[in-house]
Amino acid sequence: MDEFNNINNASKEKETNEEKMNEVNQGYTEASITDEPVPFVEKEKPEKTIVKKQSVLSLWLSGLVGGLTVAVIGFLLLFNGVIPFQNEAISNNDTSEPTSSLIQTGTSEDDVSTDMLSNVGEAVVGVANIQDQSLWSESSDAGSGSGVVYKIEDERAFIVTNHHVIDGANSIEVILADGERVEAQLHGSDELTDLAVLSIDKAHVSTVATFGSSEDLVVGETAIAIGNPLGEEFAGTVTKGIISGVNRSLTVDSNQDGQADWTVDVLQTDAAINPGNSGGALINSQGEVIGINSMKIALESVEGIGFAIPIDEAQPIIEQLETEGEVNRPFIGISAVDFSTVPTEHVTRTLNLDPNEVTSGIVIAEVHPNSSAAEAGLETYDVITDIDGTAITNMMDLRQYLYQETNIGDTITVTFYRDGTQSTIDITLQGE
Repeated sequence: MDEFNNINNASKEKETNEEKMNEVNQGYTEASITDEPVPFVEKEKPEKTIVKKQSVLSLWLSGLVGGLTVAVIGFLLLFNGVIPFQNEAISNNDTSEPTSSLIQTGTSEDDVSTDMLSNVGEAVVGVANIQDQSLWSESSDAGSGSGVVYKIEDERAFIVTNHHVIDGANSIEVILADGERVEAQLHGSDELTDLAVLSIDKAHVSTVATFGSSEDLVVGETAIAIGNPLGEEFAGTVTKGIISGVNRSLTVDSNQDGQADWTVDVLQTDAAINPGNSGGALINSQGEVIGINSMKIALESVEGIGFAIPIDEAQPIIEQLETEGEVNRPFIGISAVDFSTVPTEHVTRTLNLDPNEVTSGIVIAEVHPNSSAAEAGLETYDVITDIDGTAITNMMDLRQYLYQETNIGDTITVTFYRDGTQSTIDITLQGE
């Protein structure tokens, strides 16, 4: 394993260099400024005007006649009602199209009832992550987020929140609208989908949120985020925006090792989502939950890009966490690193591969005892390149294929290289 540790350390150094290059390459766009001087244009001199003098009597007579004429014509026009308003926009009889300065900002169909918001808001609670800071200090809040009460059953009120909200907690408390704290039971949590299910005594709950559907959402629909941004002080905050994007895919580094672990499908919204909103509800204009707020892009140059887990994808996970405590997925039984992170000298010397022939895959670092991989005969340093004819270029590809395309008990065909020779092997999948 010492040789493999050398490979792993070298790969991490390579990742660090790539991260530095990515930071350098992240440019920005700014408006261009023209420095060219504006040419000076000399004004033309006005020509002299010759004014002929008139007598005082002729001037007085012409003014009197002109004034009487205007007065008579004005009276006749006003009497017959034919003088239009100068500002047509305020005319009660105006039937013209609105001008470009008069823009409708919404329709009655998009109105959001304050009573509806109040009812849904009561189903959104705070969630406090309680951790022991040291052996000599009392437990305290390590962080807080939000949660959504979605069901009452058998004396318990069930709440969905994010995995990262409760991760590492020694205990969890639900913070009600009146500030009361209630100890919560954790039923299950899933790191990949960033979902967790809690429950409290139903005596503390009077309102349950209604799940809607995220399948038919379109860009531009109303989206309202409800949660506790920045903690208890701003509990029950409501922010309104639109659905900015659907079917977005984001790569997530769940274990913070610098490598993408999973790709999540999310809804994008410009409704303000801040720290503490995580686990709260994203609802539509009918008050139905269409997503669970999860993350945002936090850069100084970025505004209004938040993401929520679509409720149609969240519901099956919520049900498994509630009843089984975990999401049971197909499992091979290996630990591995991406082939692309292995330096060339280790590819040729340790793996005995031609880097021009094999360019992607995953390198097995460990085969777990009594696993499917161990029973099938996979070994350390084997390089897996595809499963059932589907290319496996990295660990994320492996997880996505297993979790989305297979079931526990299925048999898959794995193509791999060992000491420079390509082979195939059949593996029957177990559950994690």
